[in-house]
Amino acid sequence: MKVTFDINGADLVEFGVGMDEENGERFAMVPVHATVQAVLKQMAIATRDEMHAVRANANAYEPSEKYASPEHLLVPLADDMAFRFRDLHQANNLDVDTDALTDPSKIFCYFARFLHKKGRRRLTAVRRATAFKGILKSPLIRLLDDALRIVEEQTFKLDQNFDVLVDEECVYILRPAGFEFVGQLDAAIAKAVPGNVQSVKVDLPFVDFTEVQAYAISHPRAARYLASIRSQKLAKNVDKGFLKKLCKSTKVVVQDVGGKLVIDSGSIMGFLGVLDRRLYEVELVKGSPEPFRASSRDRIK
Repeated sequence: MKVTFDINGADLVEFGVGMDEENGERFAMVPVHATVQAVLKQMAIATRDEMHAVRANANAYEPSEKYASPEHLLVPLADDMAFRFRDLHQANNLDVDTDALTDPSKIFCYFARFLHKKGRRRLTAVRRATAFKGILKSPLIRLLDDALRIVEEQTFKLDQNFDVLVDEECVYILRPAGFEFVGQLDAAIAKAVPGNVQSVKVDLPFVDFTEVQAYAISHPRAARYLASIRSQKLAKNVDKGFLKKLCKSTKVVVQDVGGKLVIDSGSIMGFLGVLDRRLYEVELVKGSPEPFRASSRDRIK
């Protein structure tokens, strides 16, 4: 899948920011001139084109993977991991706040929304506000009335492109770090731990996940592994005997108690690594098997 929204043909372009305030985070619209709207369109087009330059169609985002940038990834809009972007994309009647840029330190992201009036189709583009919120510290000068003058007003910098694009079906990701930051991914995945455990348990009824769930709620990396295992359906059709064998060869301590595999408290991350296909064993030298942990992986097709 990929973004197919006609950005150039959008009838309406809106701009807004996300702010971190004492009472929590909120999104607000900020009126912008038509010239800025044109720039926002070009930023969105540049984002789409860079995604397509990486690969024609987006790969599924895996929360346990360590990504660089640029990428072309997607998360279904209905997924728990996309809740912040889903809420923003589907929000109607956001407040207009002409003072939203008064305190740039509060701004954690900015966004643009593009709307086709016919069919009411919408595209939302979001960028982490790293460069944008920084008022340029050095004095700026411009030519005014044939003389160079110091620019006194606050100056904000738009980026060349966005981190993510959101349509009616998916969040498309160019920069995973921006997606994870704006989307509060660790909090979203921690909240989803009980549901992810219940889903994985259906495919692994012979595993006791009690300690795994308690551990993952307070350990973001474990929660990411669980989310990855669920989203890719990696627990489906796993053979109990093969699972026990791989755990033993990779030094993951499990015990078979009453027909259920109970994971040792010190082996929870290892066990999740086995299920996520990150712990494995090779034997190139006869009689000398070697266990390894993959920091990243890509299925050979």
